[in-house]
Amino acid sequence: MSSPGLLDRIERYFSLAPLADARVHTVGALRVPIGSPEWPHAARPVPGQEGAVTAADVQAAVALQEGAGLPAAVEWLGDRCRGLAQVARTAGLTVDELPLLVAADPVEVLLPAEVRLYLVGADDPKLGLYQRLAELAFANPGPAAAAPAGAGKGTPDVALGDPGPDQLPPTEALRERVASGRTVMMVAVDDGQPVAIGSHQPVEVDGREISEVVGVATLPRFRGRGLGAGLTSALVEHARQSADLVFLSAGDDDVARVYERAGFARVGTSCLAERPPR
Repeated sequence: MSSPGLLDRIERYFSLAPLADARVHTVGALRVPIGSPEWPHAARPVPGQEGAVTAADVQAAVALQEGAGLPAAVEWLGDRCRGLAQVARTAGLTVDELPLLVAADPVEVLLPAEVRLYLVGADDPKLGLYQRLAELAFANPGPAAAAPAGAGKGTPDVALGDPGPDQLPPTEALRERVASGRTVMMVAVDDGQPVAIGSHQPVEVDGREISEVVGVATLPRFRGRGLGAGLTSALVEHARQSADLVFLSAGDDDVARVYERAGFARVGTSCLAERPPR
C-alpha cells in the first residue's frame, strides 16, 4: 500500500521529530541532530538531496556525532536513497535494512488474562525500572522481541527484579519526553512484575499527528505468550485516538510478519547505518 505521499509524510515526521531535543546541523547533503546523548537522533538526508549524499558527507556527520558523544548513525528510507547503502559502507559503517510498516487495518490482539497493561507517567516512581527493562530486553534479542538494529547481542538470559526506585533513576530526557507527551510509554505487568515495554512517539506534521511505535520488547523468559503483539496493539489503539498515521520499523522479516498478522502493511524499507563494533 506504499505511495509517494505516504513516504513523504513519514520522511516529514523524521525531519520534525528531533527539533524538540536537538539542534540540527546541515553537513553536505545530511541533516545531523546534535543534542543530549541520553536521547540521540540519527542523521538523515536533506529532503530532495537523497541522491547527493557522499562518503565525505557521511564521514563528516559521523565525526560531528562522535565529537558530541553521540553514536554514529545515519537513517534513510531505502526506497528514496537506493545508492546510500553503498555510500555508507564506503564511509566505514554497517547497514541494516528494516521492514517499514504502517497500521493499515489494526487487529486487536489481547494480552493473557493475568497480564495488566499500564500507561506510564513521568512521575511514576518505577520509570527508571521500566527504562532498565527495555535495556535488558534489547540486550537479549530473540524471535519474539522487536529489537532495533544495533541492540546488544551475546549476553546471557536475565530476569528483572525490583531494586527500588532510588537505585534506578530514569534519564532526564525520558522523564521530560513522557511529561510532554512526546513519548507515550506502556508497560505490561505480570504478578506485579514488569515484563514487557513499548512506546509510541507522536509528532504533529503539517497540522496532523503521526506516531511511531518504538522499543517494543519482552524480557526473554516471558516471550512466546503474545505480549509483544498485544502491547503493540494497545499502543496503536492509543496512538490512533489522535494520529491518522501510525508506523514502525520491524527488526527483521520474521518480526514484520508478526506485525502483518496484527493488521500492519509493509510500505517500504528503513535503512540504518552505524559504526561497527570495535
